[in-house]
Amino acid sequence: MAAADGLRLYLDALDDNGRPPQDIDSRIVCEYQEDWAAVDGDAVELVSAKHRDVTTGPFTTVNSLADAGGVAHLFGRWHALSETPSCRMVTTFGLSPEVQKLEKAWEKLRELRLAQQPLAVPEEHRKPVADLCQALRSYCKELPPAWAPAAKPMPSPTDAEIAQVVRFMAVLDVEGGKPPRDHLAYAAANMYVRPLCDYLQLTIDPESIWSAVHDIFYARIRKAGRMPTGKLPAVLAYRVGATSPDATQLERALINRIVTLEDIDTAVRTAISQPHGYRPLPRLQRTTKLAVKMSAGQCPDNSIERAEHLAQEYRDFWREERSGNPTARAAQARLDRYLLRISDEATQSTLAEALRGPAFWREVQRLLAASPAADIPSGMDPELLLGGICDHSGSSQARPWRPLRVTDTLRAS
Repeated sequence: MAAADGLRLYLDALDDNGRPPQDIDSRIVCEYQEDWAAVDGDAVELVSAKHRDVTTGPFTTVNSLADAGGVAHLFGRWHALSETPSCRMVTTFGLSPEVQKLEKAWEKLRELRLAQQPLAVPEEHRKPVADLCQALRSYCKELPPAWAPAAKPMPSPTDAEIAQVVRFMAVLDVEGGKPPRDHLAYAAANMYVRPLCDYLQLTIDPESIWSAVHDIFYARIRKAGRMPTGKLPAVLAYRVGATSPDATQLERALINRIVTLEDIDTAVRTAISQPHGYRPLPRLQRTTKLAVKMSAGQCPDNSIERAEHLAQEYRDFWREERSGNPTARAAQARLDRYLLRISDEATQSTLAEALRGPAFWREVQRLLAASPAADIPSGMDPELLLGGICDHSGSSQARPWRPLRVTDTLRAS
């Protein structure tokens, strides 16, 4: 969601030529004061993100909004910053009808603030405002010193406390209806990058731009952005006579948390010029009969790679045996008959399985692990026996995974 905010700042800053101005002073500061902060010149918005799953649902009480919703923490940071920033909480399932009464109150107060009118609380909104005041008293860890602490019974809000909560609500917004975390990867590109592509009249897949921008925020959120000084120690940082750092020095210390519009512009331009560089690697095309059969049977890639490796080791084993042992050919033929029987048994026992490939793979390994030692030639182990099953499958002596279709045969030819 921080990446979506960054893209919105970037889109708003673009000029008629599709470029951000050189003197633009907008950025996203990640994981400092709050989950992130959107900065545009002197204007700052603290943002708290709360991903809630289906079982949790919307915020049902003012207390849950203040505590689990992070509004109490937002209030504390807003007060610590001299009541200068605005505040926003983004979440998935929004607010219940009970909490929506409080939402109507802060929407009314916001209207009054934007109209530059006195922040008077209408009568119908007084109770929700008082409820929020009590919730902040209970859950805010950074209460203003003038506030009475939580106690039993809970003290009634004073006029000064109500006035401060009213000022806070006038700069507060709760933005619900965001995609759940599990859906975000599938929806983000069209939701947050498509408007940018339309504005720039781009025909490329927005997934590439989203991946490029998201990767920058992923690093910054984890305080892993590049620092000009790397990991060099802070030498003489607190020498005698030094003064407190100014705003520029403080921001320089946060550079590994900051995403500027220049960073976003570089990522966007790179993704536009090299869109395939940000797309997932294509799946490896299977060219052997064994691999095509196992792929058609929905076996995972790791199992297919292992099967092909074991089949090659099985062939190498018998090649060496036949070169110096006159009885090796007869021993191999006897083992092949045994392995075909194992394959047949495993096939019969997994006919009813929905995913026959993985089920057959597990059953064959179970049967081979239980093979009597007398049936295994000297120098072989269950892994090489499994390689024999795979070799038979690849040479069309066994078809345990699934009958081949014409298209599968063409792919393997």
